[in-house]
Amino acid sequence: MVLHSNTVPVYVASLFILNCVFITAGSGLSSESSSGLLAPHDELYYRGVRAYFREDWERAAEFLEKSISTRDMLLRTRRKCHDECLTAGDDKVSKLDTEDATLWDLGILDWIQVQAECVRFCVGRSVSPAALLPVSSDIEYEFGTRNPYNYLQVTYYRLDKMDKAASAAHTFFVANPSHLEMRNNIEKYRRMIRVKDESFQDREREQEQHWEIYDAAVLAESSSDWVKAVKKWKECVNETIKQTEECRAQCEMAPRVLPEEPENAHGVYERAAAGDLKGAVKTLRSLLLFYPTDSDSLNNMELYSQTLEGDTEAQETGPMPDLWTPEDVVPESLRETWRAEKEQLHEKLKQGQKVEEVDDSGFYAGGPIPVVGVTITMDDQGLNGTNRAVLDGVLSQSECDRMMQLATVAASVGDGYRGRRSPHTPHEKFEGLTVLRALKLSQDGLVKQSDAKLLHEIGETVKVLMDSYFRSHSHLYFAYTHLVCRSAIPGQQEGRSDLSHPVHVDNCILEPETRQCWREAPAFTHRDLSAVLYLNDNFEGGDFFFTDRDTKTVTAKVKPSCGRLVGFTSGPVNPHGVTAVTKGRRCALALWFTTEKPHRDMEREEAEALWAADGQIVVKEEKVDTEKSARSGRSQGKERSKERERVTGRRDEL
Repeated sequence: MVLHSNTVPVYVASLFILNCVFITAGSGLSSESSSGLLAPHDELYYRGVRAYFREDWERAAEFLEKSISTRDMLLRTRRKCHDECLTAGDDKVSKLDTEDATLWDLGILDWIQVQAECVRFCVGRSVSPAALLPVSSDIEYEFGTRNPYNYLQVTYYRLDKMDKAASAAHTFFVANPSHLEMRNNIEKYRRMIRVKDESFQDREREQEQHWEIYDAAVLAESSSDWVKAVKKWKECVNETIKQTEECRAQCEMAPRVLPEEPENAHGVYERAAAGDLKGAVKTLRSLLLFYPTDSDSLNNMELYSQTLEGDTEAQETGPMPDLWTPEDVVPESLRETWRAEKEQLHEKLKQGQKVEEVDDSGFYAGGPIPVVGVTITMDDQGLNGTNRAVLDGVLSQSECDRMMQLATVAASVGDGYRGRRSPHTPHEKFEGLTVLRALKLSQDGLVKQSDAKLLHEIGETVKVLMDSYFRSHSHLYFAYTHLVCRSAIPGQQEGRSDLSHPVHVDNCILEPETRQCWREAPAFTHRDLSAVLYLNDNFEGGDFFFTDRDTKTVTAKVKPSCGRLVGFTSGPVNPHGVTAVTKGRRCALALWFTTEKPHRDMEREEAEALWAADGQIVVKEEKVDTEKSARSGRSQGKERSKERERVTGRRDEL
């Protein structure tokens, strides 16, 4: 969340679906119920977010903190009870070898029941019945991404408790290292006199120590400090094993729910457990086509058929292999029906793809190129997509060299990464530099002032190109500018199958399975146009590519070179990623633009103000196009759901 003077619009997916469930009397709620047992941490979280929306900052801080502490106590209780009950029922197990074979299963069940009763009694002493119920996937996601701390940093900022705001911001940023605007907020806190260095503490550090040690081991290796590297790798392995055991214990102790919808349960037992006996019979008949003598399947078929006796439709249900089954394996009698269903599925997918190619962003590629020397190398047709373009000639070789030199000199101080492991892959190092940071380095004499100003001017040129070519329908603002370098770590490239930057969409969360893209946290929902300007090509790998919404079908690939600009709309029609950088160092200037003034790049404006105060001229391209209203007629109906723009986050450096 960006720190603005006005309230930041916030949205939590499905947050108020359970609204009616938690309407209770009273104005307060302790982390413990009236019986002294732990209250549900999800209810506390819902209350905290509601208070946040009402701008009741005191109550928001209270409930959000209680939700975090209550969840932590719940996890500790589960682990304690897990360990206490590990030996429960061992006396039953010791007798199994002496039991008659026909009673062995009963003995096992007796042992399991003793352990289950031990766990239930142990947890029940500390946790209320409501807190024992499973929480929604939305709540799991919120805590998994540390989003409560995202709310807390704004809440404490509003309460003028800057030390706590800084701690919350740092805790969130550790788990979301590519959340650029949170990094901006942290830089603002660092410049505040009241905020001390010790305020920047990771409140969840205990759960992330293995990654901290991992980074230290990688750094020791890269520095050829082999003694320290060996020590750190040993520590990393031990801590990872500890965290793995913790994860397994929590998995065993977490409550489970049966599938709610029969169509979501595909296996025989899942369908039966969900009450879909007809589906179970159909699945069993399919299995029996391939394993006709399987005794378990035959017994279950007899049991389900007896249960469904008299149901004519169920009795006539025929088998049908899954559509991914190879055709030569499908029995001949079923192939015709199988082919027809598969063809119908393919038709639906094709129709879905046609609909999804429509870009409702309000931008339309194909406008004029107002900068001399810049040419269109690839357009929508060449890139097999919508609102995409590759422009060449944006920079000269000397300008690329100056920016590469700037990146090299500033890499050791940078803007927060300082050559650390990339947030996207352990096989690469990552460095970044903002315009404001470049200016401050020039003031300290570490880089040339002319190079810092050139970085700013290049951004202005890119803005002019993007604004004109994509026929911007309203005033365009910088959302963020970032000089980014990623370098292959020597000796860690063999057999790589990962990406330098996984496939993503800049302003929504892409869900490849359903081909949907959700305009909600932690995506940068305010971004409208994206651009990446390359500075070099003397490296291996690192190609930029577009994909279909399935994130697997590559529709176009672009090889970086000096002065080459890739521009595109930031929405779901343009999923993209970067192939692995396997040798050398790849540098580029990443830029994002927005039509929403509250989300403009405040750091950039701060840099411009510092230049102006120093009497230096800042090149800015402010053009007024009287034809915009005419050329953007189709985009006048563009609307945006403000309440969904709760935070911005991850998947940003191109």
